[in-house]
Amino acid sequence: MIFLKLFYEFFKTGMFAVGGGLATLPFLKNMAGVHPDWFTESMLLDMIAVSESTPGPIGVNMATYAGFQAAGVLGSIAATLGLVAPAFISMLLIVKILDTFKENRYLQAVFYGLRPAVTGLIAAAGVTVAAGSLLVLPYSGDVLSLFNLPAVGIFVVVFCLIRRFKIHPVWYLLLSAGVGVLFGYLPL
Repeated sequence: MIFLKLFYEFFKTGMFAVGGGLATLPFLKNMAGVHPDWFTESMLLDMIAVSESTPGPIGVNMATYAGFQAAGVLGSIAATLGLVAPAFISMLLIVKILDTFKENRYLQAVFYGLRPAVTGLIAAAGVTVAAGSLLVLPYSGDVLSLFNLPAVGIFVVVFCLIRRFKIHPVWYLLLSAGVGVLFGYLPL
């Protein structure tokens, strides 16, 4: 029964997470609240880190990870299939229809409305990830204790490096992992 629930929940996520893997984050956050026995919001941050660090689409990686947390290997298969099934079905239909109606003004209006909505979903996910990674909640009252200063430092350095140097993201991930290990062994 849990496999059907996983498939169903991730199918719904796949149906409405327009815009790719990061757009699944608000759905996964909600899912953590509804099904805390599957994964918690804290585990969601770990899922994001693992999903960003492994090859493949982030949404699929997160579905696989969440499904595994909930019900092992079969759970990961059910969640992953649930997430990708709507895209697979939609693409089969869209490819056939889109070429025929690509000049249709109603279709163009739909895409005009979807683009900012997808941007909003991704931005909301980014804010959630940033808050979970960069803030210390609950905090003691002074402003500096609100921030995880080593994490903020890593964020600022990586952000500036990415804007300045166009190298593969895996190098930033490896650099950050190394700094994280270093901070993990240093008393702060």
